[in-house]
Amino acid sequence: MKVLNLRCAHHHVFEGWFASEDDFQSQLSREMVECPICGDKDIMRLPSAPRLNVSGATPPEERPTQSGAPAAADERAQAQSAEVMRVQSMWLKAVQHVVKHTDDVGDRFAEEARRMHYGEIKERGIRGHVTAQEGQALQEEGIEVLALPLPVAGSKGPIQ
Repeated sequence: MKVLNLRCAHHHVFEGWFASEDDFQSQLSREMVECPICGDKDIMRLPSAPRLNVSGATPPEERPTQSGAPAAADERAQAQSAEVMRVQSMWLKAVQHVVKHTDDVGDRFAEEARRMHYGEIKERGIRGHVTAQEGQALQEEGIEVLALPLPVAGSKGPIQ
C-alpha cells in the first residue's frame, strides 16, 4: 500500500492511498483521483520521505536548508501546513455531518424550503441546489439559507 501526499490546483493538501505507484499513475491518467475538498482533478504528487527511527540516532544539528533558509523556517512552514490540514479535516467532518443529518432534495430545494417556512410541511434539515437568484429570493422572503460547497463525491456541487 502506498500513501501519497497530494495537492490540487487550489492548494488543498490531502492523502491518497494506492496499491502501487502504477495504480496511482493509472488512476491519475484516467482522472479518477480528485480533491476531497473541491473535486478538482488537477492533482499533483507532493514529495515525501519516509522517516526512519534508528536506535541511537541523534537529532540533526540546526543548519540552513537547501533554500538557504534556517531549519526553523522549515518548521514554521510545516506547522502552517499541519494547521491547514487540521482545518480541512474539520471542514470535511462538518460536511459529512451535514450530509448524514439532512435530506437531499436536489433541485426542489427552494420549493421544499418555502413549504416548510409557510407551515405546509413539517420542518426538517434539507440540502439541495438553487441558482443564485433563487437563493436571494429565499432570503428576501425571510427564509434562512446557507451556501455550502461540497466535494463532487458528496454532492453535485454547491448546496444550500
